[in-house]
Amino acid sequence: MSVFMDLNLIYTGDRTGLRTLLETAAHLGFSTVAINYVFEPTSKKKQVKIVSSVCKHLCLYQGRSRPIRVLNRLTVVMSDSSHFRPNATEYRSFDLLAVQPTTEKLFHAACMLYDVDIICISVSEKLPFFFKRAPVNGAADRGVVFEVSYSAAIRDSTLRRYTIANAINLMESCKGRNVILSSAAEKALELRGPYDVTNLGLLFGLSDGDAKEAVCSTCRSVLLHAETRKTASGIIYTMRSCSDSAGQEGAPGDPEHGGSIIDSQTIKPSLASDD
Repeated sequence: MSVFMDLNLIYTGDRTGLRTLLETAAHLGFSTVAINYVFEPTSKKKQVKIVSSVCKHLCLYQGRSRPIRVLNRLTVVMSDSSHFRPNATEYRSFDLLAVQPTTEKLFHAACMLYDVDIICISVSEKLPFFFKRAPVNGAADRGVVFEVSYSAAIRDSTLRRYTIANAINLMESCKGRNVILSSAAEKALELRGPYDVTNLGLLFGLSDGDAKEAVCSTCRSVLLHAETRKTASGIIYTMRSCSDSAGQEGAPGDPEHGGSIIDSQTIKPSLASDD
């Protein structure tokens, strides 16, 4: 069974509306959602105050139709390099950290240097720069993903053209890899189900498989990357794979019989010591 995620539900001060948004997401079949606070820094004092207030209230919301995992996320809209402070203590209170660069120079820095989980692609205007393969591939190598949101395309026909054009330009550079699709919904009516989002992915230039991964496995990779970033160490995810029945009967440390390489490396020294 696929685990679908929407990692961008816009934070509002209306608790009733936010709870309705979460309940709708649960009803549509999402198992994990992230409440996103979009912030464009203006002053250091204001930033610390707002971030602390958001983190205190986000954990109070849960869906009623089914239990869903609710995360908190911060998106920093960058029009200057000083807007992103990599060592800021208030960033650690968020499960996910994203940036939305507005210039080519900041986009290149976000791809190659900034320790973030998500790079947001603006869909409300025509981008003033083109996506180049070098920074896009650099972000993919570092485990950073690109996000395309679809709710703006529902609100307005002009925004729909910008959304499709910017998404297609991105897909031509990244070849559909390391892309997630999210709603950026402010109201429950702007949410769509996982399979509807997959169909939108086809419109954005994704293949059928990449479109499904954009709301499923790639989102899971974002969560693992966020855990790695917050713990300043690493996370190893292992999965046992047996190609046939012979592999199940073979020794767990033998790669030829379905065993993992890690197991074989740990067992061989013990055998050598016994000899």
